[in-house]
Amino acid sequence: MQQNLWEEFKNAFSKTNNGLIQLILINGVVFFVLRILEVVLALTGVIDQTSGYHQTYLDLLGLPSDPGKLLLRPWTLITTFFTHYGFFHILFNMLFLYWFGRLVQEYLGNSRLINLYILGGLAGGILYMLIYNLSPLFVDEVGRSALIGASASVFAIVVAAATLMPDHQFYLLLLGPVRIKYIAIFYVVMSFFGSIGSNAGGDIAHLGGALIGFIYVRRLQKGHDIGLWVQSVLDFIKSFFVSPKVKVTHRGTPHKSKRRSHASPRSTSSPSTGVPQDEIDAILDKISEKGYESLTKEEKQKLFNASNN
Repeated sequence: MQQNLWEEFKNAFSKTNNGLIQLILINGVVFFVLRILEVVLALTGVIDQTSGYHQTYLDLLGLPSDPGKLLLRPWTLITTFFTHYGFFHILFNMLFLYWFGRLVQEYLGNSRLINLYILGGLAGGILYMLIYNLSPLFVDEVGRSALIGASASVFAIVVAAATLMPDHQFYLLLLGPVRIKYIAIFYVVMSFFGSIGSNAGGDIAHLGGALIGFIYVRRLQKGHDIGLWVQSVLDFIKSFFVSPKVKVTHRGTPHKSKRRSHASPRSTSSPSTGVPQDEIDAILDKISEKGYESLTKEEKQKLFNASNN
C-alpha cells in the first residue's frame, strides 16, 4: 500500500495540466511533515513544548515582518504560502482553493492558475511587510511577527474567479445559490475589518492577494498577462529536473515511405473539414494549458468547424 501511495503521489506530478491538485498536495505534505516532526521531537525530548517548535519553524518558513530578517531568509517569500500550522487553517484554505481554483483552471488554464497562486502569495506578503513597517499601529510588532499560510494566494484565486465570472453560483449550506462575486466581496470586507484585529497580518495579506487577483484578470482581459514572468522562472527551474526529450526517427525504404505519405492525409485529417487531427489535438491541448480565451480567432473557427461536422 505504501508503494501504491507513493506511485499515486508521483503520478499526480507527472500528469500535465494538474496544477490545482499539485498545489493542494504540496500544502498537505508540508503540513503533515511538520506536524509529524513536531510529535517526534516532543516524544524524544528534543523540545519541551509545542510553542517552542512552533516558533522555530515560523522563524525558518514564515515571512518575517522585519526586512533585515528577510535578507537572511529570502526563501520565506515562497515558503510562507505553503506553510500552515492549524488543521482548520489548511482545511478551509484548501477547500476554497479547490472550489474556486477549478473555475480559474477551466477558464484560464493550468499555467495561469499556478502563476496566480504565486503572484497572490507574493503580493500578500509584500503588503503585509509594507503595512507592518509603515503603520504606527504595528511598530512594536516588527521583528517578532511572521506570516504563514496560503490565504493570500487563495484570496487571489477567489477574487480572480469572481472578477472573471461574477454571476457564477455556488450552493451554500442554509443559503442556497449565491453568486461568487458576493462571496468574494464578503471575505474581502471581513479581511479589511480584521486588518486591525488579532490576525491583522493575515488579513492584510488577504487584501494583497485579493488586489492582485482583480488586477490579474482585468489586465488579462486587455491582453496583458502579468504572470508570464512567473511561468518563465518556473520553466527555468523545471529545466534542471526534466530531461530533454530526444526525438528518434527511422528511415524506411523509398517505396515504403512513399506509400505512407499517400496514406497520411486520410488518417490525420477530418474528411469534412480538411483540418488535420494533430491540429485539433494541439488546439485542445492549448485550451487545457492556457484556457479557451488564449485561442486565436482562426483556432476558434477550426475548433467550431470540427465540432459541428
